[in-house]
Amino acid sequence: MGAHHPRHAVPETRRMRRLALSVIVPIAALTLAAMVWLWPGDGVAAPQQQGGAEELTGEVVAIQAEECAEELPDDVNGCGSATVQVTGGADRGEDLEVPLPNGTGAPEVAEGDDVVLIRTGPDGDTYSIVDQQRGTGLWVLAAAFALALVAFGRWRGLAALAGLGVTFALLLLFVVPAILAGEPPLLVGSCAIMLTVLYLTHGFGLSTTVAVLGTLVSLTLTGLLSSLAVGALHLTGVTDDLSASVGTSQGINTQGLLLAGIVIGSLGVLDDVTVTQSATVTELARANPSYGLGQLYRAGSRVGRSHIASVVNTIVLAYAGSALPLLILIVANDDSLGGVVTDQVIAQEIVRSVVATLGLVAAVPLTTGLAALTFRKRV
Repeated sequence: MGAHHPRHAVPETRRMRRLALSVIVPIAALTLAAMVWLWPGDGVAAPQQQGGAEELTGEVVAIQAEECAEELPDDVNGCGSATVQVTGGADRGEDLEVPLPNGTGAPEVAEGDDVVLIRTGPDGDTYSIVDQQRGTGLWVLAAAFALALVAFGRWRGLAALAGLGVTFALLLLFVVPAILAGEPPLLVGSCAIMLTVLYLTHGFGLSTTVAVLGTLVSLTLTGLLSSLAVGALHLTGVTDDLSASVGTSQGINTQGLLLAGIVIGSLGVLDDVTVTQSATVTELARANPSYGLGQLYRAGSRVGRSHIASVVNTIVLAYAGSALPLLILIVANDDSLGGVVTDQVIAQEIVRSVVATLGLVAAVPLTTGLAALTFRKRV
C-alpha cells in the first residue's frame, strides 16, 4: 500500500498543471513582451566622467619611511613615500614616487602590494594611492563559494549558480540601463528574475509553479505597501552622498530608486519563503495522502510561522548591519529615541524591514493555501 502513496498524493495532476500553465504562460509572455518593449538598447548615453581623475594600477616596489615633522591626526602609514611601478594605465611601466596615504579610510600599504592610484592636478602630475587591488582575492572567494555550493548541492547547486548568474545579468543588462534611460523596469525585471530563477533552480514542477504564483502576488502587495509607506512618510531616498550624487548626476528619481531597492531586496526573501512553503505542503501530501485541504493548510502554516519568525530577525539584523555606522554616530551624540527613529535614514530602514516583513507574512498563507488547494486529497 505504501508504494501507492506518492501516486495518489497529488490527484488530478494533469488538470492542475493545465490550470497552472494557463496562468503562468500569459504572465511569462507579457513579461517577455514588456522586456522587449522596455529594453534600452544602444540609446543609453554613457555617464559623463566628473572631476577628470584617471585611475591606474600598480605594484609597490619600495617604501621610503621618514620621521614625521608633526603628529598626524589619522596616521595609517606614517610619513614618507612609496615607489610604485605602474602595471595598468597610460603610464604603464613607469616608476612613480607617491606619498604614503594617510587619513580616515586610507589603505595600509607594504612592499609587494597591488594598489590603485589616481592621477589628478591641472597638468595630471599628481598621483595618490587610493585603494588596494582585490581582484585576485575576490576571484578566489567566488571560486570557493561555487565549489562549496556545487559540492554540497550537486546539480541543484549548479542550477543555483546559474540562477545567480541570470539575476546579475538581468540587473546589469536590463534593470539598471532601463532606469538610466528613464524607463520603469521594476515590475518587469522582478517578474523576469522570479520566473527564470525559480524554474531554473527548482525545475518545471507543479510545486515550483505554486511558489511562483505565491511570490508574484506577495511581491505585488509588497510593491503597493512600499509605495504607500514611502509616500506617507515623505521619504526622498536621499540619505547619503552616494544617493544624492546618483540623483543629481544621472537625473534619476531617488524616491523611485528607493522603491526599486525595497522590492528587489524583498524578492530574494520571498522566493525563499514561498519555495519552502510549497515544498513543505507537497511533502506533507506525499507523506499523508489522506490529508485534505484544511489539514494540509494547518500543517504547512505551522512550518511557515516558524520560518517567518526566523526570517524576520534576519531581515532586521541585515538592515541594522548596513546602518551600523550611522547607529554608532546617533548613540554617540546621545540623541533621543524619538529623534533617532524619525530621522530619514533610520525611517527608511524601518520601512524596508516592515514592508518586507508584511510581504513575507502575506506570502505564507497565500502560498500555503495555493499549495494545499493543489495537492489536497479529493473526495
